[in-house]
Amino acid sequence: MLKQQNMEFGIMPYVPRKVFKNSILGPRGNWGKGKIQDCDGMGSERVDTEGKARNKEAKMKRRKSDHGSTRAGGDAIKNNKKTPKTREKTDLGESHKKVMVFKSENLDSTISASESVKETDDDFSARKGPKIRRVKDESMDSDAIPTESVKETDNDFSARKGLKRKWVQDESMDSSVIPTSKKIKHKLGENSDEERKTKKSNKKMQKKVKCEDSNECKKPKRTKGEIEEARQLKIKKKEEEEQSRWRWWEEEKYEDGVKWRFLEHSGPYFPPEYQPLPDNVHFYYDGKKVKLSLAAEEVALFFAQMLDHEYTTKKVFRENFFKDWRKEMTDAERSLIQDLGKCDFGEIHAMHKAKVEARKNMTKEEKQALKEANQKIVDEFGYCLLDHHRERIGNFKIEPPGLFRGRGEHPKQGMLKKRIQPEDIIINCSKEACIPVPPAGHRWKEVRHDNTVTWLVSWTENIQGSIKYIMLNANSKLKGEKDWEKYEVARKLKSCVDNIRSQYRSDLKSRQMSTRQRAVALYFIDKLALRAGNEKEEGETADTVGCCSLRVEHITLHEQMDGKEYVVEFDFLGKDSIRYYNKVPVIKKVFKNLKLFLENKQPGDELFDRLYTSMLNKHLSSLMPGLTAKVFRTYNASITLQEQLKELTNKSDSVAEKLLSYNRANRAVAILCNHQRAPPKTFDQSMATLQSKIDARKEQLALAKSGLKQAKKEAKAKGSSEFKLQTLVERKKAAVKRCEEQLLKMEIQATDREENKQIALGTSKLNYLDPRISVAWCKNMGLPVDKIYNKSQRDKFAWAIDMTEVDFEF
Repeated sequence: MLKQQNMEFGIMPYVPRKVFKNSILGPRGNWGKGKIQDCDGMGSERVDTEGKARNKEAKMKRRKSDHGSTRAGGDAIKNNKKTPKTREKTDLGESHKKVMVFKSENLDSTISASESVKETDDDFSARKGPKIRRVKDESMDSDAIPTESVKETDNDFSARKGLKRKWVQDESMDSSVIPTSKKIKHKLGENSDEERKTKKSNKKMQKKVKCEDSNECKKPKRTKGEIEEARQLKIKKKEEEEQSRWRWWEEEKYEDGVKWRFLEHSGPYFPPEYQPLPDNVHFYYDGKKVKLSLAAEEVALFFAQMLDHEYTTKKVFRENFFKDWRKEMTDAERSLIQDLGKCDFGEIHAMHKAKVEARKNMTKEEKQALKEANQKIVDEFGYCLLDHHRERIGNFKIEPPGLFRGRGEHPKQGMLKKRIQPEDIIINCSKEACIPVPPAGHRWKEVRHDNTVTWLVSWTENIQGSIKYIMLNANSKLKGEKDWEKYEVARKLKSCVDNIRSQYRSDLKSRQMSTRQRAVALYFIDKLALRAGNEKEEGETADTVGCCSLRVEHITLHEQMDGKEYVVEFDFLGKDSIRYYNKVPVIKKVFKNLKLFLENKQPGDELFDRLYTSMLNKHLSSLMPGLTAKVFRTYNASITLQEQLKELTNKSDSVAEKLLSYNRANRAVAILCNHQRAPPKTFDQSMATLQSKIDARKEQLALAKSGLKQAKKEAKAKGSSEFKLQTLVERKKAAVKRCEEQLLKMEIQATDREENKQIALGTSKLNYLDPRISVAWCKNMGLPVDKIYNKSQRDKFAWAIDMTEVDFEF
């Protein structure tokens, strides 16, 4: 009756909904027993499978005819022998699949949005008795149609007689459309072998394409043969380098004062000429565009490049820059530009930033081209012939023009470093050598043939009037000989240092004030490794001092401090404006003399007002030939390293512990010489990363120990005759040992980093520590030298590595 009413009102006829008993509309149970439930919204009636099979053809014919009559006012549904896929245009122009729905006055609105089943003629004709495999249409848009459409294909139902039903879940279906309590859980059907192979090949192809597009392919692992071949090649290359090395320390030395017999080079490399600003980049003064002359424009560019730096905010820097900039301006520009605060360098600064970014973002090809161009310059200007041996030059490039920065609060910061021209250059080479050719249109200031000096090129810079040099590289013969000689002089001091100390201690009671001041200064240089300090004109350099130039304000005397007697507190700026702060207990005679030196003096007065550096060095050279305050510093640094290494290291220590001991000995020297540094910007981040690695390694160690404990327990339970269990125990023991070693190494690394946070080890290692001490220590401890020195340092100290024996003593 209900069906007839629906037909009269043009409503699509009702299609019975058939679901399994454990679906959303039926109770759980009786799975796979062939019982189907017929739900029409008003009640359900149990139908036998055979009865349904007998009436299926009649129902299908009736449904076809009903569809044709009910869709008279719309599009007729096209009959397809397979799953119907008719589409209807929506208001938005999109097409969606039509589904057959039914209406019922007694149905709830949520149930009216349930699934419908599409069945074709062939499905009904071919399927008599076999179970149904329902496959969901994955292309259905769940947002547009709030129902779940289920397809049945011919092949599935005709070929699978006697098989159980299989449901495929619609992954694209929006779960929000159907209430949670009424969702059908489907079992994912297994793919055929052919489908699996197809998917696998597709994945491989996609991975290959992605790898080619993103260039993220991992390099193939090398075989053992390739690894061994690479190792042998590395060894061979190292041997060739050793064979080609000039072993100058095995040759006879030249007579005193002679440094070389033949010297030939190509001269210095000059920086490129200034290129004017592009037409779209302008300088503004007081809001108005100003076209500067080339000389003034170049100096303006120097300032614009530093706008991000704090230097440009300093008063001294700005004043010195503006004063020198105005010297480069024309008369018209000087009359116009009177105030630096009205100058706008914004566009020039933006252009500079863009160039920096462009350099950072260069492609591999561009970087390679730049590298090749730089290598050509090195090949032409970076080498010389010294006694017919090819030697590398240290820095063969003339410093480009710019603004002087200086260290600390230098009074000349901001001044213009002028461009060096060939007319400022002095060339030094041998008479037989080819004289370097100056740039076109220029000539050298002078050409010398002086074999008593080690420099190749010299010029005088305009800021402080100091002479600049181009010399050979640190691993050259001239530099090596100089280092060797320096450390030999320091070794000689060891034999007479006791006499020198006894003499300056006796001079502390001298009746002459100058002698007493010299004795106290020598005491500080010997005990604290202070630099002597040089005389300099006031206002020419930063306010840095040495021992001889200390002022009253730089020291404070304490009779008692921190449980110690006669403490001197130092606080001053040393070389490179590095602060020196130290509290040192001294002997009573030194303390009394310092009190005497401070009497009737102002804070700005000199502490040693009757002592000069030249007087001190002259006195030292009379005590031992070649002795200076710097030799004392080198001697104290080297002897401290040797004593600390003996005290801190044991042959039984691990490699990591030995290296930590070496760094601690080196650190003691750096503290003695006041070699400080600012903490690295990434220090906290790197320490946090290392700590996370340590924590992860601790967890691994705990797991390894528990695994070992379990393996021992199993081996004990089954007896010692079980070979596999014993092997497992040994393997677990090795894993625990490996984890412990790695954890110890990381913890030592963390300790070393923390202790080196503000200490610079490199300066003392390269300039104040006799390398033979380190080489002998490495040989005694069974460590390779490359654990202490990197490649460039090994090249610099090749003479020491080759000649040092195990029993070397400084």
